[in-house]
Amino acid sequence: MSIAGRITTPMPLPLAAGAEPVCMQVAGLCWRAVDDRVEVLLITSRDTGRWIIPKGWPMKGLSDAAAALREAYEEAGVQGAVVSDPVGHFHYVKVMDAEHGLPCGVAVYAIRVKQLREKFPENDQRQRKWFAPARAALKVDEPELRALLRRFDPLGLAPRDAG
Repeated sequence: MSIAGRITTPMPLPLAAGAEPVCMQVAGLCWRAVDDRVEVLLITSRDTGRWIIPKGWPMKGLSDAAAALREAYEEAGVQGAVVSDPVGHFHYVKVMDAEHGLPCGVAVYAIRVKQLREKFPENDQRQRKWFAPARAALKVDEPELRALLRRFDPLGLAPRDAG
């Protein structure tokens, strides 16, 4: 399936949980180096307050990496450099209402954070916090994202400005 994916009719949550992805999203795994260690940025979801990484739909006219960087800005105030190839993928169910959801695949792009803005589109709707990758893995619900965080090592990645 292309990264643009296709959005279909939501399905009952129990079915969505075990279904193959019917849509694709992009996400930013935002990181920084502090002394000799790496930290990753998690944000809270708007609806449940769970810890997640910034993610959203692909955007017409932008590469998937650039769309991930845009989502990271809108949801977390991140300005930085993004790697053009995904560092991994994970699946989750996007809850549409109390009974329905869409099984989604997510392509994850590493973003080296240069600056965190205090004012950004969703700053009054989310919290953000830095974690060591292993600690961040304990905070997220999605098993594949948890595994991605545990093995995340940004050394050797080639970021570029996708502004």
